[in-house]
Amino acid sequence: MTQHAIPYVFMRGGTSRGPYFNRADLPEDLDQLAEVLLAVIGSGHKLNIDGIGGGAAVTTKVAMLSRATDNWADVDYFFAQVSVEDRLVDFKPTCGNILSGVGPAALEMGLVEPSGDVTEIKIHAVNTGARVVAKVQTPGGQLDYSGQTEIAGVPGTSAPVALNFMGVVGSSTGAFLPTGNLRDTIDGIEVTCMDVAMPLVIARAADFGLTGYETAEELDANRDFFARMEAIRIKAGAAMGMGDVSKSVTPKFGLLAPAKDGGTIATRYFMPWNTHPTMAVTGAQCLASCALTPGTVSDGLLERPSTGPAEVILEHASGNIDVLVDFSNDDGFTLMSAGLVRTARKLADGHVYVPAEVWMK
Repeated sequence: MTQHAIPYVFMRGGTSRGPYFNRADLPEDLDQLAEVLLAVIGSGHKLNIDGIGGGAAVTTKVAMLSRATDNWADVDYFFAQVSVEDRLVDFKPTCGNILSGVGPAALEMGLVEPSGDVTEIKIHAVNTGARVVAKVQTPGGQLDYSGQTEIAGVPGTSAPVALNFMGVVGSSTGAFLPTGNLRDTIDGIEVTCMDVAMPLVIARAADFGLTGYETAEELDANRDFFARMEAIRIKAGAAMGMGDVSKSVTPKFGLLAPAKDGGTIATRYFMPWNTHPTMAVTGAQCLASCALTPGTVSDGLLERPSTGPAEVILEHASGNIDVLVDFSNDDGFTLMSAGLVRTARKLADGHVYVPAEVWMK
């Protein structure tokens, strides 16, 4: 036996894609797990030619599911971001787009049984501790991927997956504003460091000499901007109590500009070493929260609603994403929950193979 077979379901979740595993089928030790996931994805080559990754950060993500270990949830969701080329695996962040496929994948794996025409699944995001309720379409008790819901960045339509996020404030750092400030100035650029679902460093596009409407390709080609952004991100990560983040994908980086296509505010999101082609679900919650919080770098870029719940439409590189935010401004900005609608689709299932020597390390 020269290879080891691992059962998996291959899913598109939101605007990301990757293998979904039963955690019980993978090594417990994180160092060994990282080696297995590197082999699965094919990290170390820009095309992931020796694995099932797709040569982009949105296609080198991994979900690992198990029956919940707490009394609230139905499913534990453990996420890994595998790098395309650098042979790195980051277990710190979570991914809301991949989370869009967790409910359907849990049904596919038999971890949850369908209940009625819509099955409500409570998900515990292990990496950050967030609690998410997913509503999955199961007409007649059968999982159904077909529907008329369209999301920017994905061709065609699919069945909706409604997500309601709770307990996401301070998910990584323990604080809504990890530096204690609504604004910090780093390398001459004003930023807001915020932790809602995903820790972000957020700045105004204009402060970098950008419009905020550039395409992902135009931004990726602007290496001077990326060099400035990365230097700020690393210093901000230290100020946020996250230590040396030079080899971590968190905190992420976001840019804001006034809306130009009828949305609430224009955004660009970085993963962080290239531009997200659309928008991360977790990042969307943080950017929407920043937009709604007085005193942040979003001041002057939008007409801010004073009471919640409010629909925040983020314009991104491929279209729009709507975030329904329930909040209060009675004693400063307080986030109660954030909801989004995404879609997911099963692409394949079976076994993925890794070399026996990798499995035995």
